Amino acid sequence: MSHMFKSSIVCVLLVILATSCKSEKKESIEAETSEPIVENKILTPVETIEKAYNKDVFLSNEAIELDMVVSFGGSERLNGKMTFLTNSTKGKIELNDGTFIYYDGEKVFHSPNLTNGKAARFDAYTWMYFLLFPTKLSDQGTIWSDVESAKLNDKTYNSQHLTFEANTGDAPDDWYIVYSDPKTNMMDYVAYIVTVNKSTEAAESDPHAIGYSNYKMIDGVPIAHNWEFYEWSKDAGLGKVIGNTLINNVKFVTPNADTFSIPADFIEK
Repeated sequence: MSHMFKSSIVCVLLVILATSCKSEKKESIEAETSEPIVENKILTPVETIEKAYNKDVFLSNEAIELDMVVSFGGSERLNGKMTFLTNSTKGKIELNDGTFIYYDGEKVFHSPNLTNGKAARFDAYTWMYFLLFPTKLSDQGTIWSDVESAKLNDKTYNSQHLTFEANTGDAPDDWYIVYSDPKTNMMDYVAYIVTVNKSTEAAESDPHAIGYSNYKMIDGVPIAHNWEFYEWSKDAGLGKVIGNTLINNVKFVTPNADTFSIPADFIEK
């Protein structure tokens, strides 16, 4: 074999090795630089609140079950065991008088002997929404304002106004104002109107606020076990307490095939 031929082989090998090294080095750099971009993602204000409530952990569970007692004006408004899919698509309320309310998507059903059948649709969705609110902030159809600084009870909060696109959910004309702590990103108060069974004008003439407190960690997820309902106005802030909700025995559960099965004789609302 000639010296020239040997030299040619050596040159070819060196080129191949050099090309291979360059490719490996490039791939290594891409792998190293791609991960921090995800980790250092700048969260939106809404995502920051969702992170504070460990939304991903919440949604990793299939369903949540709890006991809830709602009182207004000194009288018990609702008392029962609630079971909701964490994605909010199905729910069941077992009232302490033995009657039931179910919802499945946009349909609501209740026991034939339910005491307050007119409120079945309101009860099916409202308490669920207040409970799951921290995980529903970025639902399809939500429209958020920019963050503003606002004072409530002599404390400065991050404030954001939430409205909805037309035909979103059961009450697209509802709106909310979220007051979140700038340090913890937890929601202390949420002002709102409820337009179910009333006009938007009537609802806006009587806005309320809900205060969340007594958070307890349930499998890594903070759940407010006490709610207080207030009279509220944007200018005057919180007024007198008009109601409260107590929550107990909260746990994540795996529903069985019959958990959300609606009896044949139930009435659709």
